[in-house]
Amino acid sequence: MNTWIIYAFLSMFFAGFTSVIAKKGLANISADLGLAIRTGFVFLFTMAFAYFAVPLNDWNFVKTPNWIWLGLSAVTTTLSWVFYYRAIKLGEVSTVALIDKGSVVVAVLLAFLFLHEAVTVSKLAGAGLIVAGLLVIARG
Repeated sequence: MNTWIIYAFLSMFFAGFTSVIAKKGLANISADLGLAIRTGFVFLFTMAFAYFAVPLNDWNFVKTPNWIWLGLSAVTTTLSWVFYYRAIKLGEVSTVALIDKGSVVVAVLLAFLFLHEAVTVSKLAGAGLIVAGLLVIARG
């Protein structure tokens, strides 16, 4: 099995925990404050990870386009997290998390349009099933 597939499944596993743990952490505080606290921890943990895992000379390869694209990614991540935290504060984590996974369909479409990634029958079928699931949730 390819390493990236293992990483993707580990990401899925930890992301599932993240939502449930976050909901518990939002007790008696606003979603926005909870997000700010969580993001502070994410920053600290990520920087500690980078300190040990990223060779110092890798910084020499960072160019302006890297800063721009990663900065834009940070903007969209922030917006996603703001709305996600507001949603899990008010709604059921199980439903919010399922709706959030509709982002897979958006990612497939954008990867096709901007990165020229192939859209295979299996990707279309998977995306179609996700959309069908979203419709079931929306009507439930």
